[in-house]
Amino acid sequence: MKLTIVYDNEVSTRGMGLKADWGFSCLIQTAEHTLLFDTGAQGSILLHNMEILRIDPHTIRTVVLSHEHGDHTGGLQALAPEVQDATVYRLAHQLPKENMRCIVPEESQKITEGVYTTGRLSHGPVDEQALILEGTKGLYVLAGCSHCGVEDMFRVAQQYGPVNGLIGGLHGFTHFSILDGLEYICPCHCTQHTREIQKRYPQAYTPGGVGKVAEI
Repeated sequence: MKLTIVYDNEVSTRGMGLKADWGFSCLIQTAEHTLLFDTGAQGSILLHNMEILRIDPHTIRTVVLSHEHGDHTGGLQALAPEVQDATVYRLAHQLPKENMRCIVPEESQKITEGVYTTGRLSHGPVDEQALILEGTKGLYVLAGCSHCGVEDMFRVAQQYGPVNGLIGGLHGFTHFSILDGLEYICPCHCTQHTREIQKRYPQAYTPGGVGKVAEI
């Protein structure tokens, strides 16, 4: 499974013309399926970064929106005409294009082989969902902002097996001890305590940014 960050506050790979902006989006490619997790804030930047990274939007069959904040949903309107028949997993009944199908996941469920949603998590200031990805060394949790709490996301993920990695926005997360034992930690977007995470887990920590690629 290959993950490529296509929208983030910073750029990982410089010299390519990639653009950074407040928001998050990550492409997930499996042997059989291509998904986009979140769409960033601006469609023009999302599509620009995809073009530079040689990502064809027409290959995207599923879009998952972590929560209904504009820095995660703003690019969907511009993306919609570039996508064929796609399924959108989001926590609100809204679609920008008639041939898109909307699923509102109240509970954890399988999206495709090796990819699950946590379903709606309501323990934070805003309802949110995260993705659970089956990697070769265990499960990886992919988060938009973690408003619902990393603890809740891990609680659902652990129903499927041990968690090995965490990727995405962690907002004001400070319960660092639950990261003990993880082999891969990639804080992105809104994470407020990136330096502390890096200091505590130097072997597991890896920086994010637009252009970052992870093979899990």
